[in-house]
Amino acid sequence: MSISTKRIISPGKLAWVGTSLIAVVGLIHLLEVPEELEEVTYLGLLFLANFGGTVVAAIGIYRNYRWGWSLVALVAGGAFVGYVVSRTIGLPGLPVEEEWLEPLGVLALLVEALFVGLCLTIFVRSAKEARMD
Repeated sequence: MSISTKRIISPGKLAWVGTSLIAVVGLIHLLEVPEELEEVTYLGLLFLANFGGTVVAAIGIYRNYRWGWSLVALVAGGAFVGYVVSRTIGLPGLPVEEEWLEPLGVLALLVEALFVGLCLTIFVRSAKEARMD
C-alpha cells in the first residue's frame, strides 16, 4: 500500500476528537476570511486555504487514513507558526500584529496545539503497534 492511502489504527473516539478539533480550527479561519481579505488579499486566501485543508483532512481522518492526520498536522502547525510570525517579525505587506491575546486567535492556537498533540499520540501509537506485528 502507498503511504498516502495507508490506514492507521486509531480508536473511533480519537478520530472523532481529531475531526472535531480540526473542524473548530477550520471554522475559526473561515470566520476570519472576510476581514483578512480586506486587510491583505493573500492572507485572506491563506485563511480560506486553511479551511479547505481542514475539510479535506477531516474527511481523511474520518475514513481513518494516515494522510488525513498528516495534512491536518501540516495545516494546524502552519497556522500556529503563522500566528507567531505575524506577531514577532510580521508578515509581508503588514505591520507586526501587536495583539497576542485576540480571543479567536488564542482559541485557534489552543485547538491547534491540542490537535498536534493528538496527532503525535496517534502516530506514536501506530508506530508501536506496527513494531509489535
